[in-house]
Order: sequence, then structure tokens, then C-alpha cells
Amino acid sequence: MNNDFRLPLETVWLLNAVAEHKGRQDLYTKLSPETLRALGEAALIQSAESSNRIEGVTVDRHRLKPLVMGRDTPRDRSEEEVVGYRKALDLIHKKHKGLSITPETILEIHRLCRGESWDAGKWKVKDNDIIRKEPNGHVTVLFRPVCARDTLPRVKKLCRDYSEILQQENRPALLSLACFVLDFLCIHPFRDGNGRVSRLLTLLALYRQGYTVGKYISLERLIEETKETYYETLNKSSQGWHQNRQDVVAWVNYFLGTLLRAYREFERKARSLPSARGAKTILVRQAVTAQVGEFSLADIRRECPAVSRDMVKLILRRMAEEGSIKSLGKGQSARWKKVGKTRE
Repeated sequence: MNNDFRLPLETVWLLNAVAEHKGRQDLYTKLSPETLRALGEAALIQSAESSNRIEGVTVDRHRLKPLVMGRDTPRDRSEEEVVGYRKALDLIHKKHKGLSITPETILEIHRLCRGESWDAGKWKVKDNDIIRKEPNGHVTVLFRPVCARDTLPRVKKLCRDYSEILQQENRPALLSLACFVLDFLCIHPFRDGNGRVSRLLTLLALYRQGYTVGKYISLERLIEETKETYYETLNKSSQGWHQNRQDVVAWVNYFLGTLLRAYREFERKARSLPSARGAKTILVRQAVTAQVGEFSLADIRRECPAVSRDMVKLILRRMAEEGSIKSLGKGQSARWKKVGKTRE
């Protein structure tokens, strides 16, 4: 990014809004630390699922929680990658203070999140293009990343430049962080797993700048929910990258907007968790309150992956007895709807 780059008003507003939330984050973590465990567990499960699913790696939902929480062993390649992503998350959550953003750290993150893949923890050895496959089979090249022979030198330079910019403190750290992630994705240093590593690096870089919301709210889930916009802004802001003429505004605003959504969700949920006891019940009630129109047990489970199916069923029955929701059928596929004000 050029030194004379001027921030648009929208970007300035987003930076200020995120800064305000960052200033309040310690208040919520100190008020009720025990209750945040439920949020942290849900974020862990959602992050491992969403980041892999964005790349087309999926596992059976019934297998997801036991795999992520370490209660079962993987049975196939997809499950290995989900477990690997969870290990990478665990490394970052627990050891971020001692993890500098270096080529060695990037390789270790890639090694973990790629599971037992033959190229886990290895830079690409062949050039790779970012493509789009049309329904008729036609392939369009969207972007040509850095060639394989230049990958390691460019990654080294990226990490060095990022560290130097942060030390200068003449630019908002979040702005530099967003540009770092964009540059990493444009270098595209791995045969596979670049997107997943970029999201893990985002979490690590946020931690190191004091933004801890990713511990309680899955940034990967928020990205998956806006996946089309994610790819559109990434494609738009990568054009002209090789000539250093890229327009980073779209990507930076998307990045900051996602972070702002995470903080807003975190505060909304944290305010409703007054004690450790009943925290998961409150999470389920919040999920029901947020539903628009009819919903199913599966919809609530998707919002509350850390809560067991039986517990969700029990809470739905209690809410029906209270008169706040009504069942429209019977069995696992039954639909529900709100008929009164739900109590959180």
C-alpha cells in the first residue's frame, strides 16, 4: 500500500467503531469469565467447521463436536483436516503471545491444518492459478499468484515488511493487518490450504494486537455466512496487485465489517450470560429469539453447536410450555414458530 493512501470515511468509521468495541472487551471477559466458556466452545466448533467447509471440506454434523473436542479420532481425510484445524486453533488460542508472524509460524499452521496431507507444512513446488469453473465446464483464471520459485522470498519479505510497519506505528494496525492477509492470499504460497491458513493468521494477528473477540465468536463462521461477498471483494482488491496498483478499500472494509459484526455479536451474547449456570440454556433461547419465521431443531443446533441435541429439545419443550413457541409437527424434522415474546 502506498504511504500517501488516504482512508475513505467509511473505513475511518469502521476503524473507530471496532476500536470502541475493543475498549469494552475486557469489561465483558472480567464480568463473567466462567460463562464465556460456552461461547468459546461454540466458536471452536464453528471455526473448524466453517473454515473447512468454505474450501469444500465437510464432515457429518454428528461427528463434528466429538472430533473438535478431542473425544473421537478421525476416520477419513476430511475429518483429519477438521481435527488439524482445531489443533491449529488450539495453538493460536493458547500460545499466541509467543508466536511471531514468520515463515516458520506460517509453515507450522499449514502443517497442522492440513492434517496428514503429503504436502502439509511445505511451500508449493508448482505454479498455481486461482480459477473459477463455469457450469458449462469453462475455466476462467481469476488471478495468477506468485510463482513457486519466488514463494519463499516473497513470504519472508511479507513477514518482514509487516513487522516493520507495525513497529513504525504510523498506520492503524488493523489496516496493516488486513493488507497483510490480502498480500498473503495473493502470494498463495501453498498448493492447497491457503484460505484456511489466511483465516488462522488473521486470528493470530488479531490476538497479537489485543483483539480477542475471535476466542468467543467464530470469524470463520461470519466469513462463511458472507462467502460470496468475501470472494468478490478479494477478487476486486487483488486486481493490479503484481503492479502495486491494487485498490485495497473493498477488502479492508469487508475485513473491518466482519470484525465489527463479531464484536457486536459478542457483546450481545455476553450481556445475556450472568452466571455459569444456565449459560447454554441462554444461548439456545437467544438463538430462538433471533429466528425469523418457522425454524427447526437443526436450525438451533447450527447456531449452538456446543449444546447437545437432547438439551436443545428439552429447552424447546420448556419454551413451548411457557407459551413462547409452538410446535407445528412431530419428530426430529418438526418445525417450530414463535407465538409470544421469548424470555432470554
